[in-house]
Amino acid sequence: MLVLDANILIRAILGSRVHGLLRKYSGQVEFLTPDTAFTEAREHLPKILETRKIPAAPALATLELVGRLVQTVEVETYGSAETIARERIDQRDEDDWPVLASALALGCPIWTEDTDLFGCGVATWTTDRVELYLAKIAERQV
Repeated sequence: MLVLDANILIRAILGSRVHGLLRKYSGQVEFLTPDTAFTEAREHLPKILETRKIPAAPALATLELVGRLVQTVEVETYGSAETIARERIDQRDEDDWPVLASALALGCPIWTEDTDLFGCGVATWTTDRVELYLAKIAERQV
């Protein structure tokens, strides 16, 4: 299992690396994200797409495809870890607490590019290194 931050969902739309990793490992690794992450991605994507002059409709359709590879974690699952998650990211980006709470509740690492989650007491993986983790998990599944 691996919890994805909203910035990883956005990267899955804007580039090929993240989407490729999701497709490659989706049969062996459970990709998860809190319910708030897709909402956050949908909120930020239009402005990012406009800035990069990328048509919104196909990009948002790709986000829906990514949604088939990444399972949504509902607040009922991670809500009990809200207090500890908020404490651990206090004075950082408070909006990231659902990602951390999901990882705490599920006992798994986080895939993010957001340095606010670094040093929060949960293993974090960045895109340039996450395949080390994914390959090890996939290897155990064989």
